[in-house]
Amino acid sequence: MRLAFRVSYLGSRFFGSQMQAAYRTVEGEFIAACQRLGLFSDWRESGFLFAGRTDRGVHACGQVVAFTTDVPDRAIQTLNLQLPPDCWCTGYAEVAPEFHPRYDTKSRTYRYYFSKTPADVAAMERAAHYFIGHHNFTNFARIRDKNPWRNILKIGIGENEGYNYLEVKAESFLWHQVRCMAMALLQVGEGEADETFIVSLLEGEVKRPLQPAPAEGLVLRDTDCGIVWIPIPMDKRSSTHMDHSVRHHALMAKVCRALRSSDF
Repeated sequence: MRLAFRVSYLGSRFFGSQMQAAYRTVEGEFIAACQRLGLFSDWRESGFLFAGRTDRGVHACGQVVAFTTDVPDRAIQTLNLQLPPDCWCTGYAEVAPEFHPRYDTKSRTYRYYFSKTPADVAAMERAAHYFIGHHNFTNFARIRDKNPWRNILKIGIGENEGYNYLEVKAESFLWHQVRCMAMALLQVGEGEADETFIVSLLEGEVKRPLQPAPAEGLVLRDTDCGIVWIPIPMDKRSSTHMDHSVRHHALMAKVCRALRSSDF
């Protein structure tokens, strides 16, 4: 049976999602867990595939993986017990034997959280709409041998629990594209550039390329493969790990405030 899983992970301790022999990656941990459970012996023969790649430090709650196994019940019931606590499955579905999570994906949605509140969020909202439609993203990505044209389906600036974010939906993205889009919009929001800055980047050449915004603010929120997911409960280890991460960052915020004021 061919199965697809919706996958979440905290990217902080991964060197990206794509498998690399010398580094800890999401794919590497996932394949190792599958092999320990006897779901398959050779990941290539099983057709093991992720829907896409995320960079080092990038997080996900909507990644998709698929593989073929002779023991589907074991996969569904025990994968979260074998995966590391910073990576877990949140849903599964039986899919067609030819299902390819990358090529069968209709759209991907990313959200980028800004670490500080921009001075002019309204200007960012207006500037963001210049991205809608088909554009050449050469100035927003590392192109290499890729086609630089991408179709942005939806984009907006929002706010959640005191943090502003950029959310963008497209058929596909280039390497560093969302982080460079976030950086360009942040420059508009900080008054370092006007709203037409986005147009100039989309239509002209630049002397100095944009630097991508830090990876830790980026989350792959959704990969739309047309699948109706059957939920999988989060393993207690992953829940505890998330609680520890929240507490750790709250503690570091307190330490930084204490260091700044020398108030111990």
